[in-house]
Amino acid sequence: MPKGMITSLQPDAVEAGAEVLRAGGNAVDAALACAFVQTVVDPMMCGIAGFGAMQVYMPESGTHEIIDFHGRVPAAATPEMWQDIILGETEDGFGFILKDAVNDLGYQSITTPGTCKAFAQACERYGTMAWGDLIEPAIRYARDGYVITPGVHGYWTAPDSPGRINVQDRLAYTAEGRRVYFNEDGSLRDLGTTIRNPGMASALERIAKGGSEIFYNGEMAAEIDADMKAHGGLLSARDLADYETETAEPMWGRYRGTRFSTNRPPGGGIMLIEMLNILENFDLAAMGHNSADYMRVVAEAMKIATTDKDNHVGDPRFYDVPFDRLTDKAYAKTHADAIERGEKAHVERLSATESHGTTHLVTSDSAGNIVTVTHTLGMMSGVITDGLGFMYNGAMGVFDPRPGRAGSLAPGKSRFSSLCPTIVFDGERPLLALGAPGGTQIAMGVLQVMLNVIDFGMTPQDAILAPRFSATSDTITVTARIPRYAYSELEADGYKVDRSAYSHAIASVHAIGFDADGNRSGGADIPYGGGMALAV
Repeated sequence: MPKGMITSLQPDAVEAGAEVLRAGGNAVDAALACAFVQTVVDPMMCGIAGFGAMQVYMPESGTHEIIDFHGRVPAAATPEMWQDIILGETEDGFGFILKDAVNDLGYQSITTPGTCKAFAQACERYGTMAWGDLIEPAIRYARDGYVITPGVHGYWTAPDSPGRINVQDRLAYTAEGRRVYFNEDGSLRDLGTTIRNPGMASALERIAKGGSEIFYNGEMAAEIDADMKAHGGLLSARDLADYETETAEPMWGRYRGTRFSTNRPPGGGIMLIEMLNILENFDLAAMGHNSADYMRVVAEAMKIATTDKDNHVGDPRFYDVPFDRLTDKAYAKTHADAIERGEKAHVERLSATESHGTTHLVTSDSAGNIVTVTHTLGMMSGVITDGLGFMYNGAMGVFDPRPGRAGSLAPGKSRFSSLCPTIVFDGERPLLALGAPGGTQIAMGVLQVMLNVIDFGMTPQDAILAPRFSATSDTITVTARIPRYAYSELEADGYKVDRSAYSHAIASVHAIGFDADGNRSGGADIPYGGGMALAV
């Protein structure tokens, strides 16, 4: 029996987690070592000033919990502060476009981050190794350097998303960013070159010695506060000191005899439950994988869940989310009947695609412990405090600037995100653990991998490599490996189909599968950015 398995998007981070498993650490230890390295080697995807959700399953101790560490709106914000500068909404619903991009770039785009505190709590509650030892690999990469991979460089240089600031401008927003990520002539560092980030190395060393308290209540918090005040930021030392994660039992769904655990709002697990409840009413396997009928039915389920999310799902501490209705199978049946009749759901948008500034990892150890965690910077603020090296999240961009709505701004409120780290069970036995980055596409990618495994019998790797599509608006986006003849009937039926230039652009799912004998099968999203799965 191997000691464990780990899979994620960044090979350096996967290797760091595998080394922890090799040294006798458990799945939580490996996840944390991997996650910290991710914040260094893929610093626009995630960071210690980011947010996310972590599902921890430890059968021997009876632990099954989700740590939610979404970013919170700073206390200085007000619900109406941006209502008069709205220019539009991204088509896929990933955020709002405001005058001067104040919610998207710079000091006002930052929510109170939760990543550093969540990682410290996971280490203390579930880990077996010392906090400093788990951060050491990340310190080493920041100090000694890491090579810019094709996936990272491709993300940095990708074309602008409509209404959004491009990644290069985010990297260059502060003097610290220009020093780390650009050459002396002002050009972005090239693919294959080595990046060293001494400021981040120093910050991680301080956190390794002083714990997360230094970030939230200590001298680093004071440095962050001073920088925010000097540049008109909303985040303050009080916001950092008041921040708390939330730990809860998972939400549960059922699909074709399996059951699955996922996260609660403001995370995206509720969308996954609703979509699978709808799709359980159809014989998807008989339709054929990625046939026109299959894509129509699944896309309609996606549109319905997206509309319900937009209208009814927010931070439950601030908004009354109708959990019972959205997860009810009878409610899902009414939508399935409408799909069967050929009705088309409509997703309302203001006007005028998204940033995939997120990453995911899955680990499992020989004791049967499983960790699946998604963490992110959201849209990336571009802000790096001089001398600290890490970039802050830009999660204010997804809050609704119109007061009185599910996603509206309010001090202390968490934004909705599609993050949905999930574990599927066959009875009491884990069958599949998975999750993904990808903005609003996360739940859509996770959904299709689950369908590929459960309905079509694919291995985790085959399920991930199969071409995907998405419908988070009235447009169905298909990846380039889906042939045109497969969806020509949809176009003839009046659907708008957008063929992506990318062969693999609907989230970046990573997964570990488990068979009845305890054997593991890793799945990595290789085309998306060079992901890797390692058995130890």
